[in-house]
Amino acid sequence: MRMNYNIAVLSGDGIGPEVMTEAIKVLDKVGQKFGHQFAWHYRDMGGIAIDRHGTPLPNDTLKTCKKSDAVLLGAVGGPKWDDPKAKTRPEDGLLGLRKGLGLFANLRPVKVLPMLVDSTNFKPGIVTGVDLVVVRELTGGLYFGKPKRQWRTTRGRRAVDTLAYSEQEIERILQVGFELARSRRKKLTSVDKANVLESSRLWRQVAIEMAPRYPDVELEHMLVDSCAMRLIQRPADLDVVVTENTFGDILTDEASMLAGSMGMLPSASLSGGLSSGASFGLYEPIHGSAPRRAGQNLANPIATILSGAMMLRYSLGLEAEARAVEKAVLGVLEAGHRTYDIVEPGKTSVGTREMGDLVAGRI
Repeated sequence: MRMNYNIAVLSGDGIGPEVMTEAIKVLDKVGQKFGHQFAWHYRDMGGIAIDRHGTPLPNDTLKTCKKSDAVLLGAVGGPKWDDPKAKTRPEDGLLGLRKGLGLFANLRPVKVLPMLVDSTNFKPGIVTGVDLVVVRELTGGLYFGKPKRQWRTTRGRRAVDTLAYSEQEIERILQVGFELARSRRKKLTSVDKANVLESSRLWRQVAIEMAPRYPDVELEHMLVDSCAMRLIQRPADLDVVVTENTFGDILTDEASMLAGSMGMLPSASLSGGLSSGASFGLYEPIHGSAPRRAGQNLANPIATILSGAMMLRYSLGLEAEARAVEKAVLGVLEAGHRTYDIVEPGKTSVGTREMGDLVAGRI
């Protein structure tokens, strides 16, 4: 088995560098225990890249990512770069990465751990047993469709965005959803807006046509507004949810609240399916850069640490190593250690660095 891996590290903005440091601390410990060597290749992306290079995604950053086995990303953005009139924004770098690396499938697992059931804003009966994954299409839809522009007319300003999908784009993301469901509880919920949108009608048609290839997977169709309600009413009913870009963006942020904090939730953006083995991917926490928390040793690094576990599993094919990281995180939480965002009476409050040390110490 291969032992040496090249990983591009894009620490980004705000709390990104802090949580990234802890994730790498844990992964280095994994390397020591299991006999692997990770070479970390640090590059700029996001707001810091705008400041240093005038662009959120320098060519050298993209080239380094393409030559690596996987990419780890901290977080990008912040008020400093939020001027709507700016020619470029930190988030443009993320969109450029997705396109440049062919990352079309975003996996966001949402699992409510038993010891954190009382740390959420929901009644325990709602969130107990929640273990779902949202599969979001990343490179199509409104965010990339053309035409996309804003202009002035004699009657005022106008703007247009285009929601476009091809049969091939829909089929490949649905394939990821079906394959993932097959490895879990064998239930796939395909989310669309087929009662209104032509793109959603095509989405549903393709899903129906693909279903016979996966006779062991139960397929249900759900309108996006109904899915938004289901996530609040009966989230434990859901297993794998697959949907298009904009719907997935909104639903995954909603679903993140089930776990109590965005600081708990990792994500993977993949360039291939799951049946072919290791797939190139970019791994990042779903939370933002939280600039007001930066430099205070407050941020929760668990989402970034668990993103590293997803990298081990999906891009490097190191299942035992991935489980070791997940087990370590679970052990630290079971011992009662909490960062500020999930702390509750009777638990031990720790900072970013201390949480990283605790997890690494259990590898």
